[in-house]
Amino acid sequence: MKKWLLPLGIIALIVILVFSSYNGMVSLRADAEKTWADVQSSYQRRNDLIGNLVETVKGAAAHERETLSAVVEARAKATQTTIDPSNVTPEQMAEFQKAQAGVSGALSRLLVTVEQYPDLKANQNFLELQSQLEGTENRINVARDRFNEAATIYNKKIKTLPNVLFAGMLGFKEMGLFQAEEAAQSAPKVQF
Repeated sequence: MKKWLLPLGIIALIVILVFSSYNGMVSLRADAEKTWADVQSSYQRRNDLIGNLVETVKGAAAHERETLSAVVEARAKATQTTIDPSNVTPEQMAEFQKAQAGVSGALSRLLVTVEQYPDLKANQNFLELQSQLEGTENRINVARDRFNEAATIYNKKIKTLPNVLFAGMLGFKEMGLFQAEEAAQSAPKVQF
């Protein structure tokens, strides 16, 4: 048997292994990036609805300017915080989550304020927007869960053998995940 066949076979096996690993990692990263786009789409839907909600509330509760301004400001900050889906780091994810938490908090304060206005609560446009926001919050949660699932599958792929041997050299980095906010770790106090 020829001595050059064994080294050639080993080289061919390594090349096939690298290509197979690379293609698998590319596919999983693309899946995670797509699910990230779904997350951003859900947040964009919420931002679009917030503008309509603020305008509806503005007419009925004009003297609640401070609350309305807080919602508009938080929304503006959240739209300025963007993440490159091909490079989602834990630090970027924390910054993104902080901006979105600001929107959620301001929106909650707005909806509590609305309780003081029976005419507004009976307004069909407001009720429809409130319902759509509730549905959108559910969509956001589902989209975040799906992103975490896709990013976890990708992260596992780049950390397991033999992929871990090539991932760093080929530019594959771990993706950050959505984490619960610190305040979510303790149950809220409910008093009547």
